[in-house]
Formats: sequence, C-alpha cells, structure tokens
Amino acid sequence: MADQTQVDHEVQLLKEHIKRLGTKNANNQYVVKYGVLFNDDTVGNVFEALMGTLKSAKRKKIITFEGELLLQRVHDNVDIILLQE
Repeated sequence: MADQTQVDHEVQLLKEHIKRLGTKNANNQYVVKYGVLFNDDTVGNVFEALMGTLKSAKRKKIITFEGELLLQRVHDNVDIILLQE
C-alpha cells in the first residue's frame, strides 16, 4: 500500500492542479474536465498514477466525478469537481 503521507501529498497537488486548470462553477467550486487534467504536461510529470490519486481524493470526498473509473479519450468530457479547497 502507498505511504499515506505520499498519498496526502499527491491529493494536495491534485487540488492545486484542479484550481490551476479549472474554472469556478455556479456553486463557486473549481471544475476541470478529465481530458484537460489528463493531457496537461505538468500533471503528467507529477502523477505516476493519476487515476489512483483521483480515486483516493474521491474516497476522501475532496473531489467528485461521475462513475468509478475515468479513461483517457472515453471520459475526456467528465467534470472533476473540487469539493474541498
């Protein structure tokens, strides 16, 4: 299992990238499309397993998105919503 400190650190980085790449919705929450996040060079260089970090953040109710798993191209238009800044 991944070291919890590392997971927390990656979730924190994920939050920063969602804010950097996303826009605010009507509820004043940052939203980014999965494709935008996945295809960002910086995100690609930072996260070894982006989906693992997304699932971990979703479990902790830091973000939300439709479905269980997001796949490149198939789910590029799925919104990832930041619930906790």
